[in-house]
Amino acid sequence: MEELVNRRFWAGKRVFLTGHTGFKGSWLSLWLQAMGAEVWGFALPPGTPINLFEVGSVAQGMHSRLGDIRDLEALSQAMNQARPDVVLHLAAQALVPLSYEQPLDTFATNVMGTANVLEAVRRTPGVRAVVAISSDKCYENQEWVWGYRETDPMGGYDPYSASKGCTELVVASYRRSFLNAANVPVASARAGNVIGGGDWTPTRLVPDVLAAFSAQQAVTLRQPGAIRPWQHVLEPLSGYLALAQRLHEQGMAWAEGWNFGPHESDARTVGWVVQELARRWGPDARWQTETQAQPHEAHTLKLDCSKAHSRLGWQPRWRADTALQHTLDWHRAWQAGADMRQQTLDQITEFESAA
Repeated sequence: MEELVNRRFWAGKRVFLTGHTGFKGSWLSLWLQAMGAEVWGFALPPGTPINLFEVGSVAQGMHSRLGDIRDLEALSQAMNQARPDVVLHLAAQALVPLSYEQPLDTFATNVMGTANVLEAVRRTPGVRAVVAISSDKCYENQEWVWGYRETDPMGGYDPYSASKGCTELVVASYRRSFLNAANVPVASARAGNVIGGGDWTPTRLVPDVLAAFSAQQAVTLRQPGAIRPWQHVLEPLSGYLALAQRLHEQGMAWAEGWNFGPHESDARTVGWVVQELARRWGPDARWQTETQAQPHEAHTLKLDCSKAHSRLGWQPRWRADTALQHTLDWHRAWQAGADMRQQTLDQITEFESAA
């Protein structure tokens, strides 16, 4: 496959990354470090006692600053200090169940936090590209069997999904009202359900499954029939990086919303994912279905990524079964006491060379 993420482009680039202590942010930080970028991170402390940011020694190769994107002044100060060429905004409250428990915090972080990031960009000279990460859940879900396209309307039933629909409106407003005139191209990126090594976030499927299997307990599934677009974390990250390069080099033609999801056949049920993990884990793996009523979550969710395929030249590299195997390999390496920074970098290298 033709090189999509250009290491030569990223070498020496100053990158401001929000959410660098999170699961996706830690993978992206290590990838940028491996390419020679100067990475400046701004985020809350890691959200779980065990986390990739610490296990993978992510901070050792970057400028890491703890802070809250709801604090505009602290955020603006950090961004001005970094003087970035590229801003990648990943920080978010990213869990549907938690959004039911903490709706105001979810809206404050995801909506006003994004507005603060874009306002900080306005105050920081020299920014050449901004990619704001949204979610596949930003679309008004109609339970369609086909994928949502970038032109479909925003929406959201639960507070998390609604906050991501709002996030998209904030990005579009700042683009039209301020950043286009300042010649700062900003795009939004909407990814599917990501999996990969180093995720210990509770209420996410794969972390819950691996924790239960490791403890020789049965994992409880909220919606085994729910269909999601499963993809390894490196898939959307490669799209973010490719999109940021196009924004930096070619400007406003790429300042739009973009979907980055798996092949259509990799939109699988929760039950399929658990069965595949159980088959690879061994005979002790067990699961059961939750019998109590659960808060509403979409049943079917797919993305149409033909725009990224045709215009950006982006294609998924690892199918869902391969992504699950790499996730399990990473987890077992961690259990064995391996150097997890190197393990993560090795999987990045393997992904880059995949066809």
